Amino acid sequence: MEIEIATIGGYEEVGRQMTAVRAGDDIVIFDMGLNLSKVLIHDNIRTEQMHSLDLIDMGAIPDDRVMSDLKGDVQAIVPTHGHLDHIGAISKLAHRYDAPIVATPFTIELVREEIRDESKFEVENDLIEMDAGERMSIGDSGNVDLEFVNVTHSIIDAINPVLHTPEGAVVYGLDKRMDHTPVIGDPIDMERFREIGHEGEGVLCYIEDCTNANKKGRTPSESVARRHLKDVMTSIEDYDGGIVATTFSSHIARVKSLVEFAEDIGRQPVLLGRSMEQYSGTAERIGAAEFPEDLGMYGHRNSVDSTFKRIMNEGKEKYLPVVTGHQGEPRAMLTRMGRGETPYELDQGDKVLFSARVIPEPTNEGQRYQSEQLLRMQGARIYDDIHVSGHLSQEGHYAMLDALQPQHVIPAHQNTKGYSGYVELASSQGYKVGRDLHVTANGNTIQLV
Repeated sequence: MEIEIATIGGYEEVGRQMTAVRAGDDIVIFDMGLNLSKVLIHDNIRTEQMHSLDLIDMGAIPDDRVMSDLKGDVQAIVPTHGHLDHIGAISKLAHRYDAPIVATPFTIELVREEIRDESKFEVENDLIEMDAGERMSIGDSGNVDLEFVNVTHSIIDAINPVLHTPEGAVVYGLDKRMDHTPVIGDPIDMERFREIGHEGEGVLCYIEDCTNANKKGRTPSESVARRHLKDVMTSIEDYDGGIVATTFSSHIARVKSLVEFAEDIGRQPVLLGRSMEQYSGTAERIGAAEFPEDLGMYGHRNSVDSTFKRIMNEGKEKYLPVVTGHQGEPRAMLTRMGRGETPYELDQGDKVLFSARVIPEPTNEGQRYQSEQLLRMQGARIYDDIHVSGHLSQEGHYAMLDALQPQHVIPAHQNTKGYSGYVELASSQGYKVGRDLHVTANGNTIQLV
């Protein structure tokens, strides 16, 4: 059986992930993502109203024309988790393929919301839920199976899909960290990865997320970030002014910790911003996370401003607003607060907690810098980097190679500079660039068998 990999998006940057694997006549697409930085650099762009060709020209979504070079039929579209750099192009591209979208329950709900918001295309692909640990047959041959292996990331319900073929398994390894003590959900299933590495023909190919491949050591558990956050919040619990927090809206475990610790220090938490309401509301609705019954979640601009007015009237010292804007996004709540565009007034000495790091990309770095400067000009004190990454560092990459023992490795989720640490690590384990270590680019295909 021929096995071919099409590296469509996410092989020259962090974002707009899309990879297709052809096994004989059956094709599975992994991820259809958005490059947010290509959107945020423009003012007032609404992607749901734009044509896919315009977004492709902007470099915002994958250019999937290489799919016409693959001989076979797409049998499934499989997003690994609910971050926009993995699902943000589904509403623009999925309708081109007569195939179901298969994902975990939380991811499916987020995909459903993306499709519901789309105003340019009719996306009528079937949505199929599959849990980590489950397996389904792909195509009509009976020789290809899709399996979901549980992993831990900065969003719940993340998986690494594995395509089992007669030539060996293809493991799509985006995105994860090796967390054995997560705050929500089960630990990463390293036992299953080790089994896959020794089953049948073993692992033919491993496609790996290289976001932190240049960082030594291992990525800490989310429980470490939770302890750090608790320490910071406890240290300022006696402050009688305003405290505001921001984090990734999709990071349900972190949001849950912020809510709990707000109550511990005697403040009423409230979630503000469209994406904050979307992700936490979805997680609560499907039973993936529990929040206090009286927790306010407000996404509409008028509702948010009304809540800010209430906080100012009743006293900032009674509340912890958890807001969008951790990357300095121009339209996010925290950025508006820094510009003085909300009823919430920052005073000298008020605390702003960034429970997130800047995504290492020039647009994000510039916007975050500007946001912090605006906040400081109003007298805010910045508490930065209360965070752990959702991606493997070098020792995690070593552990995955050791567990899977893949015949071929394809680095992804970075640019050429970002691949350097992974290439060095893989080379030290006997892989060679151009032979079984394939450093590639968007729009290429790699014939493995």
